[in-house]
Amino acid sequence: MLTGAGMSTDSGIPDYRGPDSPPSNPMTIRQFTSDAEFRQRYWARNHLGWRHMDQTLPNAGHRALAALERAGLVRGVITQNVDLLHSKAGSSVVVDLHGTYARVVCLDCGHTMSRAALADLLEAANPGFTDRAAVLGGIAVAPDADAHVADTAAFQIIDCPRCGGMLKPDIVYFGENVPKDRVDQAYSLIDDADALLVAGSSLTVYSGYRFVRHAAAAGIPVAIINRGPTRGDDLATVKVDNGCSPMLALLADELSALPKPRRSDGDEVVGVYRGAAHFDG
Repeated sequence: MLTGAGMSTDSGIPDYRGPDSPPSNPMTIRQFTSDAEFRQRYWARNHLGWRHMDQTLPNAGHRALAALERAGLVRGVITQNVDLLHSKAGSSVVVDLHGTYARVVCLDCGHTMSRAALADLLEAANPGFTDRAAVLGGIAVAPDADAHVADTAAFQIIDCPRCGGMLKPDIVYFGENVPKDRVDQAYSLIDDADALLVAGSSLTVYSGYRFVRHAAAAGIPVAIINRGPTRGDDLATVKVDNGCSPMLALLADELSALPKPRRSDGDEVVGVYRGAAHFDG
């Protein structure tokens, strides 16, 4: 199972490229590390955005995948999202491909801390900022927990409490590489599955698209649920142009009533059940 930002839109987190998505320019690592003003603006916005994301709840699609895992029909979830909603929903095997919003890492010494701990330090350095901040149109939060805030010029950022180095959310930004161990774990999940189901990803970014290419090259069927076209449509056995939540909830309802499928060797299938292909939206 591979999920993207479209998986979380029904939880109130907009995606980057969906038909109804607001204009958004995802963070690049070069912007973050080379521009102090840009970094200040980001941390001010994130100081509000991470709280909103932390309070966001899983939707019916997340819950459906967790139910399918408990039923033995999904081996695990590879997600491009950093919102932790799969884990909140109860999925136990989750590869957070791009990291999570809930942890911060020092780019100099590698020290890590929770985002909540950093929030306390930022609040102490910027008393009253959360109450004063003018949020355009309410809390509008991008998939990387970046909120839209009007005035960030006076915001004081915090350096690493261990070495004084540059702190960064433990999120893989554009221009960074996904850690090799995460990529290897994701490939292992796909290799052990009978099919790959993609939900809510345009597959524009190679970090997700490569898994569709890998599955197709190995003869593993690929099914895609997404509103609008994706980069992997030509490799898909079936494409469903629909929202993730209703289709995954329907899939879970239908498959939960069926006996667990078995391979020819008698073992239960631990990938995504091939019966998903008959849902044509």
